[in-house]
Amino acid sequence: MDNQFIFKYSWETLPQKWVKKMERSEHGNRSETNTDYPFPLLCFLKLHTYTRVQVSIDICGVDHPSRKRRFEVVYNLLSTRYNSRIRVQTSADEVTRISPVVSPFPSAGRWEREVWDMFGVSSINHPDLRRISTDYGFEGHPLRKDLPLSGYVEVRYDDPEKRVVSEPIEMTQEFRYFDSASPWEQRSDG
Repeated sequence: MDNQFIFKYSWETLPQKWVKKMERSEHGNRSETNTDYPFPLLCFLKLHTYTRVQVSIDICGVDHPSRKRRFEVVYNLLSTRYNSRIRVQTSADEVTRISPVVSPFPSAGRWEREVWDMFGVSSINHPDLRRISTDYGFEGHPLRKDLPLSGYVEVRYDDPEKRVVSEPIEMTQEFRYFDSASPWEQRSDG
């Protein structure tokens, strides 16, 4: 059974409210769904005879600040039985919570924690939603495009205290604006 059959069968079988758009490529199938339907869609893909997705490879996030629903959550799945990859995408904003897929795919718990930690996209009733890659005292979400690049505190490990400490940043020189003109170019002022 090939990707084309799985794509065609999925498109004909799935309820239309679950899937906004489906695309097929040589590398796998891509489905776009509403925020309310990733869980039933992923359960269908896992349990149905002609898809049999066994592995959730990863879940990742993308930030598009110019969009109304700025975050895109991408589920990358693998069916080892039919040797096919399926990508399911959904969109969310800062307040929209997505449904967790930990019950059909237990490994998804770690990936959902990472999407929450890095982007701030939370899951409804997630069994273990806490920071995984950043420190518990960290404010914000580091992979958001609106996170400031410089702040007023630095975080470092203090060996004598044997813990992570936050201290005000000490700048050795003032911030300067540099002229971007090349000094080797000659100016003609006349």
